[in-house]
Amino acid sequence: MRIIAGSKRRLPLKTVEGKDTRPTTDRIKETLFNMLQNEIYGCYFLDLFAGSGQIGLEALSRGARYVVFVENAKKAAACITENIRFTKSDKESLLLQMDVIAALRSMEGKYQFDIIFMDPPYDKELEREVLEYLKSSSLLKEDTLMITEASLQTDLSYVNELGFTILKEKCYKTNKHIFIQKQ
Repeated sequence: MRIIAGSKRRLPLKTVEGKDTRPTTDRIKETLFNMLQNEIYGCYFLDLFAGSGQIGLEALSRGARYVVFVENAKKAAACITENIRFTKSDKESLLLQMDVIAALRSMEGKYQFDIIFMDPPYDKELEREVLEYLKSSSLLKEDTLMITEASLQTDLSYVNELGFTILKEKCYKTNKHIFIQKQ
């Protein structure tokens, strides 16, 4: 696993050992960032269920101003810390090792994000819990873009009830990205 483009291009990243996380493949990551290329520069980026931190670090490499990583698992948080240190991203990032909802609460009134990326464990409806929290959160701007990486079976038809709309879905062989924004 590596950073694909930008100022930290080609830097290798550590991954979390074991099967508790599923790193986004380079091909899918490249497709995602090609879709986001006009949104990344200068943005505040939130990486929820961050795993190894590769998505947030890719955003920093491509010009994001600041990234907050949220990861509860001890091994994964240690991996993110190492990757932040290795890529010399300490000054433009923050790692919160805690439950995602607790982390969101702790950031209220301190941050507003342009892009929120979440890659929760599949088929546990954790993205719904996050979206229910975010519907009335000050962490969102009017045009904050939220992206969920999910299994192909994940149904997000409820987002309209929460005041969000699905802008688009990009399906791959085994998963998909769903792009969501406030209505």
